[in-house]
Amino acid sequence: MSGLVLRLAGPLQSWGEHSAFTQRDTLRFPTRSGLIGLFASAEGVGRDRLLDAYEALRFTVRVDRPGVQLIDFHTIGGGLPRGVPRPDGTYRSKDTATMVTRRQYLSDAAFTVTVEGEAGRLDELAEALRRPHWQPYLGRRSCPPDQPLLLRRTDDPVGDLEAKVPLARRLRADEELQAEFVTEGVLDAADAVTELADVPESFNRYARRYRTRTVSITTKTLPRQLCHTGDAFWDELVAYIKEER
Repeated sequence: MSGLVLRLAGPLQSWGEHSAFTQRDTLRFPTRSGLIGLFASAEGVGRDRLLDAYEALRFTVRVDRPGVQLIDFHTIGGGLPRGVPRPDGTYRSKDTATMVTRRQYLSDAAFTVTVEGEAGRLDELAEALRRPHWQPYLGRRSCPPDQPLLLRRTDDPVGDLEAKVPLARRLRADEELQAEFVTEGVLDAADAVTELADVPESFNRYARRYRTRTVSITTKTLPRQLCHTGDAFWDELVAYIKEER
């Protein structure tokens, strides 16, 4: 199955799974719900629309740089004339309007993600990423992605992650190049298998719903020649992008 290869990098990312209003977490890798949100934003899909068009997509994540977790302190609602809105559409009392929230982010993280699916659907997604209706974001609207976001279309997306797409990393002379892969389903060789509540059924602000899925996390040893730093990394990344032409 063919696929798209995306590079998710930026100053901040946030891939929440168990977020409540006052506590917004992040996993250490992109979630399915966050990736579908990125595509929905690029395609102009409103929060009240069905998400069936994303159901058949399959994602694989390579952790190129895990980043550093940050916690940001916010206050919300001070000075709002109607107070802070609740999920059911009502508003908190003005006497208790100001709320404290803590939001987690990944700073300086980078991931390479493959998106597998039907050829015509991949064409639509690629066009939306090139000419987005709304700004794509890395899990949260305050987290715009670095460019390039879309690298290319390929007939062997996971194989490209393992043997072609460069990583920006410095290795010691005797160090192996290893990276974690997050794959949907259960793999016998996985280092860890976990369930995530990150399959979105609705992004409606008053009726968000998610199903669970199983993912496998596996550490793989990659060819050392994929590892580059500085200008050499960007030269190799551009060369990989141009292979599609």
